[in-house]
Amino acid sequence: MTSKTTNKFSPEVRARAVRMVLDHASEHPSRWAAVTSIAAKIGCTPQTLHDWVKRAEIEGLYPARWRRKRWWLARLRARASHLRS
Repeated sequence: MTSKTTNKFSPEVRARAVRMVLDHASEHPSRWAAVTSIAAKIGCTPQTLHDWVKRAEIEGLYPARWRRKRWWLARLRARASHLRS
């Protein structure tokens, strides 16, 4: 049985689209608005582009804010622990 899905977009196009969403999100009222705008320009569905953005954040290509905050808090706690001892 063969898969019905194809990789219509190269990894370079996907990476560029993700970068565009993250770079231009502040110019739109929401991230979803940025996704729909950019998806229309590259010819994919908004949900597909949204999935690419989520995957890129999870994989660490573009760390989400919560990941940076969590890292910073862990570092702060380690320093506080070190200072207490």
